[in-house]
Amino acid sequence: MSHAVDGARPMVGINWGSSNFRAWRIGADGAILDYVAMPKGVASLDRDGMEACIAELAARWGDLGDCWASGMIGSAIGWADAGYFETPSSVRDLAGGGAAARIGGQDVKIVPGLTCTGPHGGPDVMRGEEIELFGYLALGGDPAAGRDRFIVLPGTHSKWVHCRDGRIVDFFTSMGGEIFDRMTAQGLLASVTEGSGAAGRVFDAACDRARTSGIGLGSLLFETRARAVRAALGKEDAASWLRGLLIGGEIGDALRYYPGLAQAPVTLIGNSALCGLFAHALGRLAIEAEVVESERCCIAGYRALAAANLSEAARAA
Repeated sequence: MSHAVDGARPMVGINWGSSNFRAWRIGADGAILDYVAMPKGVASLDRDGMEACIAELAARWGDLGDCWASGMIGSAIGWADAGYFETPSSVRDLAGGGAAARIGGQDVKIVPGLTCTGPHGGPDVMRGEEIELFGYLALGGDPAAGRDRFIVLPGTHSKWVHCRDGRIVDFFTSMGGEIFDRMTAQGLLASVTEGSGAAGRVFDAACDRARTSGIGLGSLLFETRARAVRAALGKEDAASWLRGLLIGGEIGDALRYYPGLAQAPVTLIGNSALCGLFAHALGRLAIEAEVVESERCCIAGYRALAAANLSEAARAA
């Protein structure tokens, strides 16, 4: 598999979250030379454990060379707090803000997160997703100069991101994915739901209700149980109703915060099944959405960081 981004050297990219560790050895042409995944997130490791992870990579790949690590490794619970870079920001800004570290005998650049005042007027943060975002833009996902692009990363905490001219302008986060997972695993709705939800009549109706009713999410969530009890909504349909409420609510927020979303290109990056539900819901509003592979964007993002860093070093010389 090859992901070409001009101007970058062979390198290592590490996505180190709270629960998992993923690392790619990336060739000069963007090909994935090797991949390592371990359930060794920073939340479960002390500093010796983090050093052991990097030493394990070095034992497998030799000297890591140009190595970039993103995600919770740069948080207060990680190796070092790399802070947050204020938007609007470019990949060059992010590369210049990388924190130099020595872990397990290897030089590692820790990528800062991003922070903004969101379109809702409140603060927001991301850490890790910026790699996929700048990777997508580096792959040619940026539209013509001066035009807005909107990128959505559906997941546990979905990010709705506003980009223009290769920069992340601002974004907002929805916890819809976590709400679904928790409510169907052990919450009030666990006994009346089954499955992950599917597109269809029930899902569509729930999307519309959340987007247009004006009713708060707290009341709408309980309505899922009431429909199961009073309207004999089956467990799989109840899961689809719940998923529709959450996705429809997100889309309603996005259209309110970003009126231009209705006419702009929308890109979805992440789990294909979840992205498919978002694409279906957007398509019903005549909003065209493309789904892009997450790993492809990650590889391009790390290479874009390395290329930007080389460019700045050459400029300084």
